[in-house]
Amino acid sequence: MRRKFLLLLETGLVLAGLLLGASAWKIHTALQQPLNITQEELLDVPNGTTPTATLKRLEADGLIRDAFWLRIYWRFNLADQPLHTGEYRMVPGMTMEGLIGVWKRGEVVQYSVTLVEGWNFRQVRAALAKDEKLQQTLAGLSDSQVMERLGHSGVFPEGRFFPDTYRFVRGTSDVDLLKKAYDRLEDVLAKEWAQRSDDVPYTQPYQALIMASLVEKETGVPQERAQIAGVFVRRLHLGMLLQTDPTVIYGLGERYTGKLTRAHLKEDNPYNTYLIPGLPPTPIAMVGREAIHAALNPASGNSLYFVARGDGSHVFSDDLETHNNAVREFQLKRRADYRSSPAPATPEEQAPIPAASPDTAPEAVPQVPAQQPAPEPNASEPPSPQ
Repeated sequence: MRRKFLLLLETGLVLAGLLLGASAWKIHTALQQPLNITQEELLDVPNGTTPTATLKRLEADGLIRDAFWLRIYWRFNLADQPLHTGEYRMVPGMTMEGLIGVWKRGEVVQYSVTLVEGWNFRQVRAALAKDEKLQQTLAGLSDSQVMERLGHSGVFPEGRFFPDTYRFVRGTSDVDLLKKAYDRLEDVLAKEWAQRSDDVPYTQPYQALIMASLVEKETGVPQERAQIAGVFVRRLHLGMLLQTDPTVIYGLGERYTGKLTRAHLKEDNPYNTYLIPGLPPTPIAMVGREAIHAALNPASGNSLYFVARGDGSHVFSDDLETHNNAVREFQLKRRADYRSSPAPATPEEQAPIPAASPDTAPEAVPQVPAQQPAPEPNASEPPSPQ
């Protein structure tokens, strides 16, 4: 009886060994099999997808065999390994073991979208809306509703997002990306505010953000940001009107067709700095860190005016007479290639849509604390510090 038991035990052990050996061989073979593809393909793993479901799908699509043994391998070796949402690149010659290695490392395909300094919020939304890799959830919503989705109800969106190149994986939503850009702006603004000059005329960071947007739109040569900010800050200190064209253009919105007229400068709207004292009520564009830094650390000096040379740079003047002379030299006798900003962008670099009017419903536009009242414009003074 004992010998029979030992014989059965030996037989069972042999069979178990053979079964384990066969299983190990099947798993090894399944891992070493090349993917059945002839060109690069992307494997999309939606949110919530399990490794088991993904392996079954690969087998159903004819890309692999023996998904059962691969599931066994995953269950006993990678049970705690998450399968990250996104797309995975599969190339000819890649084995199943290689693909699992990509899964383990979380090497999902990355995409990017660039938000450009100087864009307004409508341009930002247009850029995100045309990106097919982003999950679109904001179509048809007003700007106010978008801010509600972001968790910032009542916040005016203009200038509240940081311009940068943002990387994302397929399945990322437009809301996710905007949240990242919003938080980045908040972080940059707070850090720059903590390092501001002592004599800047702002009582809150939002005022500095507004000023930075004016600097961003007026600057053609990066080195001049601090000088331009200095001119605006000195005008604020003296109670002079800022008289900067980009604010008027922003207030005109889609009615602006490329030419600013004297009638536009006399039009009464909250963004016409030829008429309103101090800063406009909101930023007029997205701003980079450099523009924020310049607004909070303006260059010292005496200049109160600047005029575009026509090559993107400006001539700065301390007094009206000198400024008038510069205007006559650089604007009244313009060259055929005159421009007040850098050369036009190529079609690929241009913003997706023209500058657009903000949603200026009374409840949507925040109020900026009043600056020192400005005196009546001098009739002999030219209409702009530009």
